[in-house]
Amino acid sequence: MTKVFLKRKIAQRIANGHPWVFGNEIEKIVGDVTAGDIVDVFYSDDKFAGRGYINPKSQIAVRLLTRKKEEINEAFFYEKISRAWKYRKKIAYTENCRLIFGEADELPALIIDKFNDYFVIQTLSLGIDRWKPDIVTALQSLFNPKGIYERNDVPVRELEGLDQRKGFLSEPFDTNIIIHENGLQFYVDIENGQKSGYFLDQRDNRAAIQNIVKGAEVLGAFTYTGTFEIHAAHYGAKSVLGLDISANAVEQANKNAQLNGLADICKFQTMNAFDALKNWTKEGRQYDVVMLDPPAFTKSREHIAKAVAGYKEINLRGMKLLRNGGFLVTSSCTNLVPPDLFLHTIEAAAKDAKKKLRQVVFHAQASDHPIVWGLENTNYLKFLIAEVTDR
Repeated sequence: MTKVFLKRKIAQRIANGHPWVFGNEIEKIVGDVTAGDIVDVFYSDDKFAGRGYINPKSQIAVRLLTRKKEEINEAFFYEKISRAWKYRKKIAYTENCRLIFGEADELPALIIDKFNDYFVIQTLSLGIDRWKPDIVTALQSLFNPKGIYERNDVPVRELEGLDQRKGFLSEPFDTNIIIHENGLQFYVDIENGQKSGYFLDQRDNRAAIQNIVKGAEVLGAFTYTGTFEIHAAHYGAKSVLGLDISANAVEQANKNAQLNGLADICKFQTMNAFDALKNWTKEGRQYDVVMLDPPAFTKSREHIAKAVAGYKEINLRGMKLLRNGGFLVTSSCTNLVPPDLFLHTIEAAAKDAKKKLRQVVFHAQASDHPIVWGLENTNYLKFLIAEVTDR
């Protein structure tokens, strides 16, 4: 097997558990290199570091799958997925869950979402894409699913020399399904919805708004298919208005409201949320709860400052739309904005808005998206509820 030897200075990071080896961290390679192949990785003193797949064309040259000298085969993936499923069952995430969360489940660049008896797969690197048939076989053996679908229509695959694609990995099935969450029902469009069709990572955070929305007038911006807003209506809000720039998302959100018998309380409009927050602040509109759940503002380090400015702007506007003593519910899924920077940004927005904050909760993503200490990309979601009062 081809051997990859690491430079001495990065040994500690790899020894501490990080699975990524960047191209500039490799001292030498002994043997032939074919992108996607399994290789053995060694420290500079010839000690075994792990086994993973290589792609010289990728910035991340090697991603480790194991620290043992074990064979990477169909049985290997069966065991990894089985272990991940046991964890989800222990923490009571079974009906709908992120079954495999990439590096956090020791399967770098692999995402598997479970929706009832349907599975959505993303293989985001060449090395893991090679094992897709074995991954599908493992899912079929473990779950006997009604359907498996790949949502590999993501640009990041092109960095690995892969094409974008989506389609059935099982017999075809109706990709419009209904799932249950926190006593509610939601339509999920597996084929055409964002990412894998539904944002499972906010499940617990949606339940966290239960007490603050009772009897409240609620505004939600960047609603996508309306899950936070419909939860608010379900939990006793007086009225809920959700805004999203996507007409398709708004249509789906209104259908979700109707599905749950909440269409009289919960309304959605197609509108640029940035413009609405700005204009409605000038008009003096007021709400008891403002919820902000924007998409990631950047995927590159070069644009972090711009992303932070965007978060500050929308949160400042959101605070100004609140009645004194109202609640701001705000999120960021931008991986490159760490929790401390996110909170600092909210604090700066409050200062400029001349508001005082009192934190109610500060959460990460649901625990079916486990955080591994030392792997920063696994700690990506920031969710804050804060009481906002005048100074």
